[in-house]
Amino acid sequence: MQSNLRIVYMGTPEFAVEPLRRLLDAGCNVVGVVTMPDKPQGRGYKLQPSAVKQFAVERGLPVLQPEKLKDEGFLQQLRDLRADLQIVVAFRMLPEVVWNMPPKGTFNLHASLLPQYRGAAPINWAIINGETKTGVTTFFLKHEIDTGDIILQREVAIDGNDDAGSLHDKLMELGAQAVVDTVGLIENGNVCLQKQDESVDLKPAPKIFKPDCRIDFDQSSENVRNFVRGLSPYPAAFTEIEDEKGNVHTLKVFSCEIANADAATPGTLSSDGKTYLSFATRDGAVSVKRVQLSGKKPMDITDFLRGFRPKCL
Repeated sequence: MQSNLRIVYMGTPEFAVEPLRRLLDAGCNVVGVVTMPDKPQGRGYKLQPSAVKQFAVERGLPVLQPEKLKDEGFLQQLRDLRADLQIVVAFRMLPEVVWNMPPKGTFNLHASLLPQYRGAAPINWAIINGETKTGVTTFFLKHEIDTGDIILQREVAIDGNDDAGSLHDKLMELGAQAVVDTVGLIENGNVCLQKQDESVDLKPAPKIFKPDCRIDFDQSSENVRNFVRGLSPYPAAFTEIEDEKGNVHTLKVFSCEIANADAATPGTLSSDGKTYLSFATRDGAVSVKRVQLSGKKPMDITDFLRGFRPKCL
């Protein structure tokens, strides 16, 4: 798809790289990229560029990295790019002076079937809530976040073994094509906008913080498993585990399976010390399969139990 529209692309993480790649490969005229400033990372706090910046530099695209989106210097740089259209994928909330700048508007790619799962963590919450399908939505920006008129939507099934990582990759591919298709609709004047249905029971997708990741074993086994899947591999669900000496450790859990077990107080630990480690839930138990102690590498449960003796033994 060859496009004559002058496009400014805004994004930051890995999820936003593939749509940009597809736009370029489709022949779209991306005249500039806006992304977050470099951030210090690692032990040496060395400044690291975002995934989108790295890709944009490789492709020779002009890159803007404003600290503040209302800074007049940045706004003038943006005007100078003379964009017909702006595209936002996993960036940040834009002020009206930015999203209202191009004549053909600014559209956003969101990783859910809006109006469901508005917010910062739609992929995680769809799995945590046990959904069997989700998708992507492109929509024009307006004042209220994630509420603009829908341009197109694409669905995808959530497999019972999907976690946030695998679903992220599915939606990244689906969303990348949706972005290219949306540009085609806008350029050809074939957009048929759809209002978001505010009458349905809406499920939010707020940002997830570390305290939110603690596993509540006073839930059903299915809910606990969905919670673990929805936070794997990042930010990762966690609990606490006591070793045979009485020391308490934080234990990240990346995967688990529902297990048959006699009734026990939720959170009660059980293990043979070699092949399994399970926690009682409200209606049974979950057997953890891949875990990580603070300061250690993720490992399968058999490898973990070779070096860790839980207090229940």
